[in-house]
Amino acid sequence: MSAAAPVLRMTGITKRFGSLVANDGISLELAPGEVLALLGENGAGKSTLVSILFGHYVADAGQIEIDGQPLPPGDTRAALARGVGMIHQHFSLAENLTVLENVMLGLEPLSRWRSDRRGALDRLQAASRDYGLTVDPHARVESLSVGERQRVEILKALVRGARVLILDEPTAVLTPRESETLFETLGRFTAAGLALIFISHRLDEVMRVADRVLVLKHGKPVLACAAAETSKSGLAAAMISGAAGVDGSGPGGEVGAAMMTRAGNAHAPRDRHEVTGPGRIHLAQLSAPGRVALQAINLSVQAGEIVAIAGVSGNGQRTLAAVLSGETAATSGRLLLDGQPLPARPRAFIDAGIARIPEDRVETGVIGEASLVENAYAHRPRDPAALRAGPLARWLGLSDRSRMRAEAARIIQRYDVRHRHADQSMRTLSGGNIQKFILGRELARDPGIIIANQPTWGLDIGAVGYIHSQLRAARDRGAAVLLISEDLDEIFALADRVAVMAGGRLSDAQPTAHWNAATIGLAMAGSHAA
Repeated sequence: MSAAAPVLRMTGITKRFGSLVANDGISLELAPGEVLALLGENGAGKSTLVSILFGHYVADAGQIEIDGQPLPPGDTRAALARGVGMIHQHFSLAENLTVLENVMLGLEPLSRWRSDRRGALDRLQAASRDYGLTVDPHARVESLSVGERQRVEILKALVRGARVLILDEPTAVLTPRESETLFETLGRFTAAGLALIFISHRLDEVMRVADRVLVLKHGKPVLACAAAETSKSGLAAAMISGAAGVDGSGPGGEVGAAMMTRAGNAHAPRDRHEVTGPGRIHLAQLSAPGRVALQAINLSVQAGEIVAIAGVSGNGQRTLAAVLSGETAATSGRLLLDGQPLPARPRAFIDAGIARIPEDRVETGVIGEASLVENAYAHRPRDPAALRAGPLARWLGLSDRSRMRAEAARIIQRYDVRHRHADQSMRTLSGGNIQKFILGRELARDPGIIIANQPTWGLDIGAVGYIHSQLRAARDRGAAVLLISEDLDEIFALADRVAVMAGGRLSDAQPTAHWNAATIGLAMAGSHAA
């Protein structure tokens, strides 16, 4: 650890939610210019710990100091004033405001007679240029893709001049080039003395940027060491088994290595599935409106294959996913699912048995205020017999709480959803556990068509491996899987064929072996030569 006095000290932090101990006596220090990687499986306590630091939660025990002075508990304004910035895993943006207006929120006192929009715009544009995070400052947030919204969150914190910056999965929706630019920027920050807490499930990134690592398991520290003293397999083993030598050779090291393989090594040999079945998803010259409109795209996904859509965030993937879930109607062309056209209504797609794993898991994947039990049935296709029954019979069927509880219990157990009780609201789960619940709910019914949009964003290495295995198993059972992902490792690990989207246009889907990182990168940039 650096010899400089710590800018941040957290001592004995403990937080309970009922009988669940989310943080159990955690202590850490962070020096100026240092990067601490905070790791652990979904539900290990990472988000709770940084939420306590940022003032969202009040710890039951322990103390936080900034520059040796106590930080008032549960006071986000005080945390911001003392230089703590946080890039939230779930974005805290006002969707009806522009990017610039979101960045300005809280920057100026309410008593100020006139807002300095020009000065704020200059600072935002300078930060955007310096950090390589391109976004239109005058665009409304509601029109932005998830990737663009995350850029706004990063810019908000950086424009405000944070001295301790919490980065929660900051590259999850960035392209490789954007990630490289971000890493270069983080290097400049640390050289200037900015302290970083870096939360990521991408162990390559952790080993690249971190000075020290702290691994949590069930709310307790299980590994704390310099990054140079450990390895990816050692970190994976500590996250999964809670016990490993710093070099990965201790108990659980073999588990860590195995889980890394399960998570999908892009270079690991894998038998490509032989595709012989009929087309189940068919798009012909399809155009559709959106912030990035689809322009006469063609695509066919057959039974028993995974076709991946690669591309830079904000190039029409969101519009494509909206069309394939019934949220947006095509303006021209054809969309056939199992040979049938469907009306542009989400319920029609659900009743047709199409599984949907949305990009925005909190806003569109679940009903945040409803319980786990209620969310287990939220996207369940309606039984045709029940539809023919009277309203009283339908109401009674939907109120069968014992069946709903059994369904929720199966999802929770099979997908290892960390929770307190089945009646808690879905919004109280960590982001990774919400994602696991959605995946469990959608895949549990063995769907024939799966639309998976960023399915493993924010999941830990063990959960990623399990989800990948489930998508492969669905393919092997004959499902047609359309994977929309910005993670090239994931695409190379899973896809039988790959198409690239750029500017609302879609390339031909070619066998994965025909692509490499360079040719995909060219195609993502809109080069037809790729």
